[in-house]
Amino acid sequence: MLALSQPTQPQTADRRLAIQAIGLQKSYGTGASAFLALDDVSIDITENEFFTLLGPSGCGKTTLLRLIAGFNFPTNGQILLRGKDIAALPPFRRPINTVFQNYALFPHMSVAENIGFGLKRLGWTKSRCVDRVAAMLKLVRMETLADRRTSEISGGQQQRVALARALAPQPEVLLLDEPLSALDYKLRKEMQVELKRLQTETGITFIFVTHDQEEALAMSDRIAVMNRGRVLQVGRPREIYSAPVDRFVADFIGESNILSGRLVGQAAADAHQVRIAGAVATAYGKAGTSGDGTVQVLIRPEHVDVLDAPSSDCIPAVVEDEVFVGTDTRLQLRLNDGSTFTARLTNSPEQEKIRTSGTQVWLRIHSRSARLLGGEHVQHR
Repeated sequence: MLALSQPTQPQTADRRLAIQAIGLQKSYGTGASAFLALDDVSIDITENEFFTLLGPSGCGKTTLLRLIAGFNFPTNGQILLRGKDIAALPPFRRPINTVFQNYALFPHMSVAENIGFGLKRLGWTKSRCVDRVAAMLKLVRMETLADRRTSEISGGQQQRVALARALAPQPEVLLLDEPLSALDYKLRKEMQVELKRLQTETGITFIFVTHDQEEALAMSDRIAVMNRGRVLQVGRPREIYSAPVDRFVADFIGESNILSGRLVGQAAADAHQVRIAGAVATAYGKAGTSGDGTVQVLIRPEHVDVLDAPSSDCIPAVVEDEVFVGTDTRLQLRLNDGSTFTARLTNSPEQEKIRTSGTQVWLRIHSRSARLLGGEHVQHR
């Protein structure tokens, strides 16, 4: 099951803005061969926030990060740092540092020398450099490896050195471009915890780029989901997971069952009665219907109970496959209308029932868990 991070910051309106992107466009080439990498992107990122740009490869998230860093310049639009437009400033004029996927460490230098390298170039005195390097070594818990060459330490340790080097000059914003993608699964998990700890302890705004939705949900205060150069939704992890604005976001964030239904009534302003595969269920959200009254309904695999006897307002289904995956059991089901459905059940010693292929079951949707999906992509700041 995906872990959703708990917000560590107050609402956006209560804090100052660190970074604002306003109407950003970035195109490459001219004429018929022009490619629009970013299309009218606007986002607000607040001070002390862990903000993630999430989306598939080629969606524009790294392009946006590079515009904020100053490695590229926008075709149109503004980038504000604490209210000042920095879109035309070169990277060295911006109080922003970047951690790359490949770390870019100097293999012939020690850990301490790598951390202090940028400080010397900024003109810091020797004593100030020594104190700051010592503080950074303590922050990333690598005091005992200060004299070790970076070519002699592990990938996770190299990641910590890269982070310490980027944090040493005390930037106002730290950009992280898929920094965990080269690590194995266990190290990625460890570094997710480490990154969140570093951001919380330093109070620096982190802007993190990833295509891994589990990373985004686990670490972020807020997430911007991107696709095809546009921001589709901005929100807290739980909000985006529970109430995605459209089918793309629903599919990209976690596992999803998206079923076709037909509106048959309305229970409240945001609650609609929908007929799904022979049963009537209550779905929540804005009803974006097609011309024939059909709607799309999202139900997460963990948001159903699987019953062995019929009950009112339950969806009948037939088991096609059962897969044990340790903490969970996944049931692949076929509904009466021919659509497929995945259910995920938490395993426990009291719940060891095996359902073979062909077994008839009934699905009971958890309260307020069925969500209506809109048809249009809407950009939110």
